[in-house]
Amino acid sequence: MSSALDTRSVHAGEPDPRIEGAVTTPIFQTATFTHDNPEAPPRYIRYNNSPSHEALHEKLAALTQTEAALVTASGMAAISSTLMSLLDADDHLLAPRSLYGGTLSFLDQLLPRFEVEHTLVADESPEAWAEAIQPNTAVLYAESITNPLLEVSDLEGMVEFADAHGLTTVIDNTFGSPVNVRPAEFGFDVVLHSGTKYLGGHSDVAAGVVAGPSDLLDDVRQTAKSLGGTLDPHACFLLQRSLKTLGVRVRQQNATAEALADALATHAGVERVHHPSLSSHPHHERAKALLDGYGGMVSLQMAPQAHVEAFFDALSLPLRAPSLGGVETLVTQPVHTSHKNVDPTVREALGITERFVRISVGLEGPEDLVEDFEGALDASLAAESST
Repeated sequence: MSSALDTRSVHAGEPDPRIEGAVTTPIFQTATFTHDNPEAPPRYIRYNNSPSHEALHEKLAALTQTEAALVTASGMAAISSTLMSLLDADDHLLAPRSLYGGTLSFLDQLLPRFEVEHTLVADESPEAWAEAIQPNTAVLYAESITNPLLEVSDLEGMVEFADAHGLTTVIDNTFGSPVNVRPAEFGFDVVLHSGTKYLGGHSDVAAGVVAGPSDLLDDVRQTAKSLGGTLDPHACFLLQRSLKTLGVRVRQQNATAEALADALATHAGVERVHHPSLSSHPHHERAKALLDGYGGMVSLQMAPQAHVEAFFDALSLPLRAPSLGGVETLVTQPVHTSHKNVDPTVREALGITERFVRISVGLEGPEDLVEDFEGALDASLAAESST
């Protein structure tokens, strides 16, 4: 198989020979399969081993550059199945403080019921990690590009620290996508994705991905079977379809996000723009070194003199909705969506307030989006000045 990601996106995992000559892998819309040979492992939808699942697993392993992959019913199913496979009672997990709200809720509310503790590190320097580690620390967890602050993690430093202390490394690469960064190439043990986002890319499927070594994936697969977070065959088909255009979609979103971030960085209605392409971003140099693209997400801290609701009301192209990675541009306030259930003091410390806006850049024309956002910011300033 060619090393080009776009070629792997199209051809990896496709049946050879093609099933009944079908160019596209058919949907195996069945919950169970005949089992005439008792010695062979049974096929059953909850076991994630239908032909729909197996074709998708091979393609995802090729894209993530890992030995094996597993699909689940959602990104949180991937996260929960993985962490519950790797952590036992009395274990401890280390992670940076800036994480997806669903992950924070899982760490704060569910894992303690199983006597698993965690520490969130505000400063990712080696000294801070060393101070936070405990004798029972088993896992170091991170996000390649964090949600929603768009910080770029020190992938090399994290792996070096984890290797020195015998920790298993787990990273959520949803915001990065395999187009922009492949954490397994830096030595991460397990790579997670919310397939709902860039991998699915059309806002029409919920899915999760776990990728890594085969032996470790066997354990995660068993846990996923017990938890029941199986992806249905039609969703497998939708995700496999979407992966074939992953590269062309994400590269366009990267370019448009960079243009939008650059245009809005000097607008009077914006206090700060978060995007790794900007020289003002604290991790800009790191992003240049680690990433193949800066990503399609942009976050804004709106200026005190801007009227937030007037901004949303004046937008015409973007849709106000949670989630991300689709062909349409979406805008949301994480304080009301992804981080709604996070402790308000934690949100405040991260800067996630009513004035913090997250933008998932779609495939619209860059000039159209820039004009729309600039006009909405102009309207937000005019509305605030009139009150």
